[in-house]
Amino acid sequence: MTRPYNFSAGPAAMPEEVLELAAAEMLDWHGSGMGVMEMSHRGSEFISIYEQAASDFRELLNIPQEFKILFMQGGGLGENAIVPLNLSKGGCVDFVLSGSWGQKSYKEAAKYAKPLIAASSEEAGFTFFPNPSTWSLNDSSSYVHLCTNETIHGVECHTLPDLRSMGSKAPLVIDFSSHVLSRSVDWSRVGAAFAGAQKNIGPAGLTLVVVREALIDQALDICPSAFNYKLVAGADSMYNTPPTYGIYIAGLTFQWLKRQVENGKTGLEAIELRNKTKSELLYNFLDSSSFYENKVDHLSRSRMNIPFFLKDESRNEAFLKGAKEQGLLQLKGHKSVGGMRASIYNAMPLKGVQVLIEYLREFERAHS
Repeated sequence: MTRPYNFSAGPAAMPEEVLELAAAEMLDWHGSGMGVMEMSHRGSEFISIYEQAASDFRELLNIPQEFKILFMQGGGLGENAIVPLNLSKGGCVDFVLSGSWGQKSYKEAAKYAKPLIAASSEEAGFTFFPNPSTWSLNDSSSYVHLCTNETIHGVECHTLPDLRSMGSKAPLVIDFSSHVLSRSVDWSRVGAAFAGAQKNIGPAGLTLVVVREALIDQALDICPSAFNYKLVAGADSMYNTPPTYGIYIAGLTFQWLKRQVENGKTGLEAIELRNKTKSELLYNFLDSSSFYENKVDHLSRSRMNIPFFLKDESRNEAFLKGAKEQGLLQLKGHKSVGGMRASIYNAMPLKGVQVLIEYLREFERAHS
């Protein structure tokens, strides 16, 4: 049976190999007599799963040893509070706003710090990522926050800013939830990064945090102990019961990623090449059409989340109905912006994008 192509922005499609292996191991993991959901998080079986997942994640993203990897809960939205509780010292924090998630993080931080807007593309409808040359950074800010891929608006920061060359001593904090593991990261420019798992890693409920060890001992007194980076790091993410099944699925996904091969490249390099191919294919079609449009500036277009609009929006419902009949699911855009959105994360095969483009072409032909 051929599965439909799921373009959901999250929780999102997962690699079929991962789902099949998880199904096969559901009742009995490696002869232990237990499924992973039934294991003690402090037992040797789960500890081995956790250690392998952490090691593979570090290897895939080439994360230096001076960073701690934390497996937490709360999602990206939760981290919008957890980050300022840990890193703001109650002082000023700079935010660069390029979409809805930047806005959410800015508003949430106001409960624990003094957020400042260093740059924003809101007046332009969040259709581009603000050029670092336009940023107004505060000398006393505890950190600078970016959402490096805006899931809703389809805006991506393709090159991380070098804050030191801009005269700022603040660490850079990135929310890379919706493009984590889709491309490499320049860790020399990062102080901390976080990602909800439900887009490119695994099921909702798991959050990964990568934070420089030098930054983890400054949490506010009001920070809940379960969200205190120092306590979580000191307990190897076992301060409280972690999302064990989410970590297990993440580990299977990391192993799947390590097996990927594309044009002589392997692992993360292979998946990045594939993602470039998929996104360029879809953008090129949209740009060639007079029936559809993408409004994001070419230099800021996301490889993962591609919003597009029918120029005649009275045809939206017919478009979605026809897409579902063709096995193309979850293409409706976010309610705040409307239109359509194709999220083409790592698990989306090239064939899925090709089938989508063929449907777009046929729908345009039938309704022009």
